Amino acid sequence: MATNGITSNTTGIAGITNTLNGTSVSNTTSSSTTTASNPNAVLGKDSFMKLLLTELQYQDPTSPMDSEKILTQTSQLATLESADNTNKAMAKLVGQLNSSQDYNAISAIGKMASLGTNTISIPESGGAQFDIYFPNEIASGTLNISDLNGNIVKSVDLSDQAGNSGNLSFNWDGKDTNGKALAAGSYSVTADYTDASGETKKTQYGIYPVDSVKYDAGEVTMKLGNSYVPMNKIKEFF
Repeated sequence: MATNGITSNTTGIAGITNTLNGTSVSNTTSSSTTTASNPNAVLGKDSFMKLLLTELQYQDPTSPMDSEKILTQTSQLATLESADNTNKAMAKLVGQLNSSQDYNAISAIGKMASLGTNTISIPESGGAQFDIYFPNEIASGTLNISDLNGNIVKSVDLSDQAGNSGNLSFNWDGKDTNGKALAAGSYSVTADYTDASGETKKTQYGIYPVDSVKYDAGEVTMKLGNSYVPMNKIKEFF
């Protein structure tokens, strides 16, 4: 349909060498030497404890390790273990939050969603395509496009849409009722119509039922009208 310019269609620690009293320490048995391998270059709490025990094992009996140093390293071990437990708890929490988000997204199917605005944008010398959801069957009515001051710049008779309902798509050429091209910017879109039972209804751009949910590169998107919208762009479900 073409009507006045609007058409519609239905942390790690790496490389550690322990040196005590100027002598490099390694685990030796007779003539063989065993080298510890740490491909991830990460010092965990178990490795930290082994390092502390090795230091105590190879300390000079005539000059034992300072007790204050032992306490310091023990404290570091406790801190490392605490951080490790915190990381595990955070990873578990993230997993629970992701599961909760997935459940919330799926449970929104069938509900109404609002983008929090009824405005569309047109570029310089251009128009816009948009969808409007009509909950009830249209008998007659008018679609109005207004500027940000509330002045109606374009009105379209919806008589040709009689009998239709649901998501209807419109193409606007960006011109006003007199055929003059409007300045680029934002314009609000609303519709006043009468349904098949004779009741007066109102609807607007930006409010749609959630038809489906899609995961795109880890981002939750929802189908509103004929477009998929990121979940974080939706202001309200009802």
